[in-house]
Amino acid sequence: MKKKISLILTALVLLFSSAVFVFGDSGSYALPDLHGRVVVAVTGNDYVPLNFVDPKTGKAMGWEYDAVNEIGRRLNCKIQWKVTSWDTMIAAIHNGQFDVGMDGITITDKRKKQVDFSIPYMVSQQFMLVRKNENRFKTAKEFAANPKLLIGAQAGTTNFYTAVYSVLDGNEANPRIKLFENFGASVQALIAGDVDMVLMDAASTRGYIGANPDKLKSVGGPLGTEYFGFIFTPKSDLVEPFNKAIESMKKDGFLDELNVKWFYEYNNK
Repeated sequence: MKKKISLILTALVLLFSSAVFVFGDSGSYALPDLHGRVVVAVTGNDYVPLNFVDPKTGKAMGWEYDAVNEIGRRLNCKIQWKVTSWDTMIAAIHNGQFDVGMDGITITDKRKKQVDFSIPYMVSQQFMLVRKNENRFKTAKEFAANPKLLIGAQAGTTNFYTAVYSVLDGNEANPRIKLFENFGASVQALIAGDVDMVLMDAASTRGYIGANPDKLKSVGGPLGTEYFGFIFTPKSDLVEPFNKAIESMKKDGFLDELNVKWFYEYNNK
């Protein structure tokens, strides 16, 4: 009997030494244990609220910071943060300069030839955010038909490309697209009447409307559905552990909590 108990205890020790257990709404489930490994993560600090520098504190923060730090906790690895520009990130990850990259990166077949992707951690659908009294259009087609109407966007973002290809004529230099440094600036331009529409994901749209219920509303249906994923050096052994951690955060509601925190609460402070 003692021998049997000893074998059971040994088995339990081995089990706990090779897996991290996460407890959430869906119960408990095993995750890989990376044994304190250092994982170098890179972002651009240019995509509010996914990754940015708080102007009040100078601290880097955002949805993706919280998500990856939590992944590090669940996988028992140490996240070391770096910053690089968006236009060099994919090449840098491909060449192995960093382990994992993120900047609201849409999963595409073209990019899959350069880097490996995680499973999607976020689905992005763009909605038309307009002034409360807007009555000139209700659809993207109606917007496009009126040459006097202008869109506010940030260059190189999902919102920008949706404006170009899902609303207008596919011309990235279309003068009807007015460029701003960030999403907040484009919304302020909308409120001021300098542009007539800004494209935002659903959660951001709800957040801005919640903060400005007497000034803003949304019209029309979703445009440009895209899936965001983390990127890795080809054949990276981190893809599977990250995927399992993402699945665990979906199951126990952690990702939903991040959506509320960053897409609504942050905009309503």
